[in-house]
Amino acid sequence: MTQHKHVTLLQVAKHAGVSRATASLVVRGSKNISEATREKVLKSIQDLGYIYDRVAANLRSKSSSTVGLIIMDLANPFYSELLIGIHQELTKCGQTVILGTTFNSYDTQSRLLSTMLEHRVGGIILFAVPGSKSEVIEQILSWGIPVVLLGRKVPGANCDYVGMDNVMGGQLAVDHLIQKGHRRIAFLGGPSQITSCQERKQGYDNAHHKTGINIDASLAIEGPVTRESGVELIQQILRIPDPPTAIFCYNDIIALGVMMKLKELGLVPGRDIGIVGFDDIPEAVMLSPKLTTVSSFARLMGARAATLLHERIEGLSIEPQRIILQPKLIVRET
Repeated sequence: MTQHKHVTLLQVAKHAGVSRATASLVVRGSKNISEATREKVLKSIQDLGYIYDRVAANLRSKSSSTVGLIIMDLANPFYSELLIGIHQELTKCGQTVILGTTFNSYDTQSRLLSTMLEHRVGGIILFAVPGSKSEVIEQILSWGIPVVLLGRKVPGANCDYVGMDNVMGGQLAVDHLIQKGHRRIAFLGGPSQITSCQERKQGYDNAHHKTGINIDASLAIEGPVTRESGVELIQQILRIPDPPTAIFCYNDIIALGVMMKLKELGLVPGRDIGIVGFDDIPEAVMLSPKLTTVSSFARLMGARAATLLHERIEGLSIEPQRIILQPKLIVRET
């Protein structure tokens, strides 16, 4: 491939034998171009070494085909599923995703937001870290850049939100364990300052109140959202004088750690101690025994957030929307 510095779109158009407008439509991914013309322009781009300056194009058109996505951690399959749903929808709209991961760090989230704004993204989908401030969201909105919060609310933020009915999800999980005869049920994991954890714990409480079972505060232990945390938390809860007979885990990742440690201790999840997770990540069905969990429909959640953001960017929506998906209990072997 021959490389030229500062190759212009006009040079590409002349090389391909098309107008500059046609070449522009090709690089912007327009569907109103024949496949033969598209292939001809793409070959000229390759031959000449042309690089599309997306930022400059955004400045000229006062719009952007780039969307910022900030999530916590791709090591958790839940976020991978979210990403698939978001990417599939935005690709249909001809938009490109800039991805950032926070690992639950407020400072990292702040840097990512600044970087994305510098790249003049057309909108942002944000899975907010604990302690996120509504003022930051309001400032971004005031610049005309739409924000869709995903999975976690930011108190006071007047913007779109797509999430799960975590209260109902928590109640479904604990109702199931109560129906199986359990009366001492632990709630393990999740930082208490995040709204999803607060809501799942509320569902846990509601299920107890509904059946008149007293809530033992010693059965709820907070911890990071990791497998390692699950391993540590199950050891802590089994050391109390009257340990639980069942466990509702904040999410499936913690449940995986819990099950690993139980097996190491010679206990069989589902037989010796009941386990219910949350999210229904792909690994849940691959375990032995298979994990009973609450599905949060991560791909659908991501797709709904992407669709909503696209509508915002296109000016098709006015009032902030709250889209709450309903959970489903998936009963398996634990």
